[in-house]
Amino acid sequence: MLTGKRVTLGVSGSIAAYKMANVASMLKKLHCDVRVILTAGAAQFITPVTFETLTKRPCYLDSFDRSHPEEIHHLSLGQEADLLLVAPASADVIGKMAHGIADDLLTSAVVAATCPVLFAPAMNVHMYQGRAVQDNIARLKSYGYQCIAPEVGALACEAVGEGKLAKESVLVDAVVRALTGQRDLEGVRVLVTAGPTRESIDPVRYITNHSSGKMGYAIAERASQRGASVTLVTGPVSLRVPDGAKGVSVTTAEEMHQAAARLAAGQDIIIKAAAVADYRPKTVHAEKMKKKEGDLTLALERTTDILAELGKKKRQDQCVCGFSMETEELLKNSRAKLRKKNADLIAANSVREDGAGFGVDTNHLILITEEDEQDLGMLTKEACADALLDRLFELWKKKKQGE
Repeated sequence: MLTGKRVTLGVSGSIAAYKMANVASMLKKLHCDVRVILTAGAAQFITPVTFETLTKRPCYLDSFDRSHPEEIHHLSLGQEADLLLVAPASADVIGKMAHGIADDLLTSAVVAATCPVLFAPAMNVHMYQGRAVQDNIARLKSYGYQCIAPEVGALACEAVGEGKLAKESVLVDAVVRALTGQRDLEGVRVLVTAGPTRESIDPVRYITNHSSGKMGYAIAERASQRGASVTLVTGPVSLRVPDGAKGVSVTTAEEMHQAAARLAAGQDIIIKAAAVADYRPKTVHAEKMKKKEGDLTLALERTTDILAELGKKKRQDQCVCGFSMETEELLKNSRAKLRKKNADLIAANSVREDGAGFGVDTNHLILITEEDEQDLGMLTKEACADALLDRLFELWKKKKQGE
């Protein structure tokens, strides 16, 4: 599959470095020409001989290695390769990559690289979730580098959380997809709604919810990376619209309803991940309401049920997906929602479960269709997005074929 392709693997100092021997072997079995760079830290966990035996190529450690004087290693390893994968990518290496620091062979190769760069973080959960690391990851994404999200699980430091290096098969699949142009959603039109809505009470106050938009944005990002034509209708959040996606900003439930209704007919798959207000104030005061003695009662009225409307009007060759966040009887309530809204799939999760729901980088989704239920377990929101897109793409293809 990868005959004629050259990949440079950059391995940094993490206990997960041992997994990269299997990645190198798997790529070699796909007839890929693999070169490996080890940082000094990585060489404490795994030896150069391991990679040299597996790849039948020298393993590079030092920018000043003169064993091949005709080759300028810090340039050739990122310029003559078809792809550079940094995995595991430690917090230190991610920080250097993000700021153009080139103080060893690996970071020099990344800075000089003219090929696509993928990186797979691996570190303690609190390091990974730290603001500095998240800012650096966001900066690398803005450069066009692709992040292969870590998994959630037991870490070497005995903590449990996100920060575990992605499985070897996931790393290899990402390399194959990048090198072969395997964009399985090419030509598919996807509409995603994300984030909260705000319903004004007066010019100062409004009703909203805790949605951060992270799940919807992860879906839009992964769909775009997989080749889909993505439109993201987003409520007010602090996230950047993913590269390749068209953003449509709204504030209120009615604005989201109008945008979704206007765009729906031109879509193949509609994913309603937004947390839309079910009620809004019946009267919006033109001036700030003054504080008075005693209690205040607000009269509320229903907003349009966007998912039900989209489900009612969907074409035979169109897939509609909704989200169901529950505090009790998750499966029962979500399956009832599937039928009531005429949706093809409901992605259900419980707000009661630690690590799932609003404002966090992980989620636990159960994908519910008329035929079955698929429990994804606790995953990063990027991994949830991929699994959800896989299932929806499968359902959409069956619809197109009239099955």
